[in-house]
Amino acid sequence: MTDRHRLLVYGGTFATVGERGDISGVRGGGVPDGLFVRDARHLSRWQLTVDGAVPEALTPVAIGDTARCVLVPRGGRDEPPAYTLFREQAVGYGSFVETLRVTSNRPAPSSVRLALTADADFADQFELRADHRTYAKPGAQRSREVLGHGVEFAYRRGTWRSCTTVTAEPAPDAVEETGTGARRLVWTLELPPHGSVELVLRVMARPHGDRRALRVPRSPAAVSERLLAEEDALAAGVAFPTGWPELAAACARGLADLAALQVPAAGPEGEELRVPAGGAPWFLTLLGRDALLTSLFVLPYRSGPAAATLLALAATQATDTGADAVTQPGKIVHEVRHGELAHFGQVPYGRYYGSVDATPLFLVLLGAYVEHTGDTELARRLQPHARAAVGWMLDHGGLTSRGYLVYRADRGGLANQNWKDSPGSICSADGTRPSGPVVAAGAQGYAYDALRRTAHLARTVWADRVYAELLEQAAGDLRDRFQRDFWMPRHSFPALALDGEGRQVDALASDAGHLLWSGLLDKEYGELVGRRLLERDFFSGWGVRTLAAGQPAYHPLSYHRGSVWPHDNALIALGLARYGLHDEARTVAHGLVEAATATGHRLPEVLAGYGRDSHPEPVPYPHACVRESRSAAAPLALLTAVGGA
Repeated sequence: MTDRHRLLVYGGTFATVGERGDISGVRGGGVPDGLFVRDARHLSRWQLTVDGAVPEALTPVAIGDTARCVLVPRGGRDEPPAYTLFREQAVGYGSFVETLRVTSNRPAPSSVRLALTADADFADQFELRADHRTYAKPGAQRSREVLGHGVEFAYRRGTWRSCTTVTAEPAPDAVEETGTGARRLVWTLELPPHGSVELVLRVMARPHGDRRALRVPRSPAAVSERLLAEEDALAAGVAFPTGWPELAAACARGLADLAALQVPAAGPEGEELRVPAGGAPWFLTLLGRDALLTSLFVLPYRSGPAAATLLALAATQATDTGADAVTQPGKIVHEVRHGELAHFGQVPYGRYYGSVDATPLFLVLLGAYVEHTGDTELARRLQPHARAAVGWMLDHGGLTSRGYLVYRADRGGLANQNWKDSPGSICSADGTRPSGPVVAAGAQGYAYDALRRTAHLARTVWADRVYAELLEQAAGDLRDRFQRDFWMPRHSFPALALDGEGRQVDALASDAGHLLWSGLLDKEYGELVGRRLLERDFFSGWGVRTLAAGQPAYHPLSYHRGSVWPHDNALIALGLARYGLHDEARTVAHGLVEAATATGHRLPEVLAGYGRDSHPEPVPYPHACVRESRSAAAPLALLTAVGGA
């Protein structure tokens, strides 16, 4: 996000608006503005003029649950503004609502001509990314129809249909063509002396495949009221630490963001669910790994997200082998997309299974859910899905044939299929990328934990002692192999990965902290790793870097090769506490909380890796998601790891 854009998020819908509340629809650069629902842009222009001129921002858009700004006509000191415009905007489920109040500053009656230019290009989000790819859309047609109270924009391509309806109270005096496909809604408003006139503008998006009966909220205030109620419900009963107000504020901010980041999903029997999205703006959808980790972080305080996530992922679990190389029976989905390009197979992410670690994390969450809640019914219901997930790990995943979970670069999809999924993120200390199939260290920790937790379910819930013993043996063998093959005696640290020939990929990376969280390392190795992660080349002062500084591969502004990720650090803090390294866990927690305090108590997706000793404030990563579910939940994981210390 740029400083000129503001983000509104609610229930799978988001809007980015400029400092005056406008949407220009400009493509390229960072984040394109617009109203987005189910991966499609349903408003690409929303531009206000008054008396033919663009007003200037007296107070630019400020974001809370709604976006507010104050506008005036351009002028000078000797020409006070004739009127003031107060603009407030919000998004609801598949909708956008704005109240616009025009207040006269004159002692006599006056009139003002207000015009709003609106358009919907229905661009797929993948068209708007920085890689500037283009996609053929044969037979695509757009149409515009003037309505009694506004205008409707529609789009069709074969069987694909979507539309956007714009209405206003009072109705516009006219709807004009612009020559560009956009339409201009025009009002002539009569203003009494020092009086006001208010317009309410409503936008309803009807994306393809969404059959929910929705209504546009009556006002931004109504959206704010509903969202505040959901935030209060999510936070109710959570014991925030009274002795550490900064952590308490970060937890409260995180829960508020999680309330807005819930997106619709369906369970195995079609039941309606709400699950944590990946993040906004680019990942406001179900991402398997992200939803699982978010749910694990909040599980000690709220079990609802975990139950919903498990059911949604069970419903999308692969049941057969796909035409691609990554869809295999029992595998848990990595990403679900609803857009036009996914629908027509022009991007592979409609249901994309390119993740080596979502499947074991599904089992980890199921086991943790039963442990925390005592709800064995869900474990019984999901027993076939859990067994299928174990089957994938043992067979297609590589545990039986290779001894480890293994992935290969997916042509057309992701090069890396662990949490560090950017190209080049898995590398040696000198930056060399491994050849052949990759065995990522962190995923082996998840697999170990998954086998142990599922063995416990088999023994205590499913009454299958033989299966439990099989899984316990597999877990023990994995632990022995890992410490033999991954440990680098010269560094007293595990390798980041093994390459296709079984050679160690020797970068010193934060993934080692995930092994502490999973309990894969024995106590001696775990303590060595935990203390090493707090040395200066790893710990920036704000958190543990993804790659230790000083290695040729390190870059403080790389996505996964030197940056600081809050959720990564939350896992590390939990792992440090697990191994009894409580001082180190508190150090990580204090760094993250102080970073959050410097940014309004909200942790972004990722921070730059610059050290606190060289810059006294956290440096933002330029392309980070502003709101991300794992980062929003990270303060709760810190609370679990260190309490209110």
